[in-house]
Amino acid sequence: MPRAVPLLVGLFAMAAAWRAHANDGFVDPLDEPSAASPLSSRRLLDATAFAGERIVAAGQRGHVVFSDDRGKTWRQAQVPVSSDLTALSFPTRLRGWAVGHDGVILSTADGGATWTRQIDGRGISALLAKAAAASGIPDAVREQLSFLEKQGADLPLLDVWFDDEKSGTAVGAFNLILRTADGGATWTPWLDRTENPKALHLFAVRRAAGALWIAGEQGLVLKLDPSTGRFLPSPTPYGGSFFGIAGGDRAVLVFGLRGNVLRSRDGGATWQKVETGLEVALTSGARTGDGRLLLASASGQLMVSADDGESFSPVAGIPPLPTSSLASAGSALALVGPLGARVETLRPGATP
Repeated sequence: MPRAVPLLVGLFAMAAAWRAHANDGFVDPLDEPSAASPLSSRRLLDATAFAGERIVAAGQRGHVVFSDDRGKTWRQAQVPVSSDLTALSFPTRLRGWAVGHDGVILSTADGGATWTRQIDGRGISALLAKAAAASGIPDAVREQLSFLEKQGADLPLLDVWFDDEKSGTAVGAFNLILRTADGGATWTPWLDRTENPKALHLFAVRRAAGALWIAGEQGLVLKLDPSTGRFLPSPTPYGGSFFGIAGGDRAVLVFGLRGNVLRSRDGGATWQKVETGLEVALTSGARTGDGRLLLASASGQLMVSADDGESFSPVAGIPPLPTSSLASAGSALALVGPLGARVETLRPGATP
């Protein structure tokens, strides 16, 4: 059985307790659209992305906001759920996806102004039960599937990545992973294609250096092998959690607790530690239009690399505020966190 992790197990139990009191006036977040709020752009937001020139951000209570004037004004999107949202992916200017708690996967076809539900924890639970009943599933994977299926709708999804308008991957707690090849019309559990026997949490999924990567807890890094269609382990010398993935055409970086960054230029065969000078959690990364790499910390420090992630230095001129996610387009840098969304101007050039 997957090992108990106090935080997420606590979240599962708390959500189940709330749902048990539905007759006492509780409305399930899956059944309630996100409420309009004039403060939605200034509350907790966990994800941001560029949809063309538009900035989109998402966070607590299903709030999604977007700006077409580089953050001067924000409008709130129409969202059919009030579950907390954790990640965004926009492969094109108009088409995008959001994931979050309660197994929510949402899609948009108008650049983030309106969203529709593709699947949620209820539907995922049914998919997991069907997968667990299939023949030929290894016992360890069947046990993972059964464990997650028993959580009902309480299935946290923590990241999503789409290569294009058809091919996407969503990942979450206890090795929860879903794949689509038809733009989210159907989703398939991929636990049997992921070598993660301990059911470690999957925090990030991204494409870098020509491959699709997953990063998670206890130093877990997985790489999709196109020949087998399986996510295979890429052993790292660090045993702490990785919260994000960044990189370019030649190198991939994974980053996480205590300022730890590892870099590989050989497809994950070997990893080298990159010194950042930080001892706080690194929460997000992005690549700028001129090829620089950016990393943000939970306490708001921004670091930049002009040498494909081999070294980093602090970004000057941008006030440090706690950051959950960042995105870059041109000279605009979108950042979100506990205090909402803001947009800064990143100075051009190879150095900060």
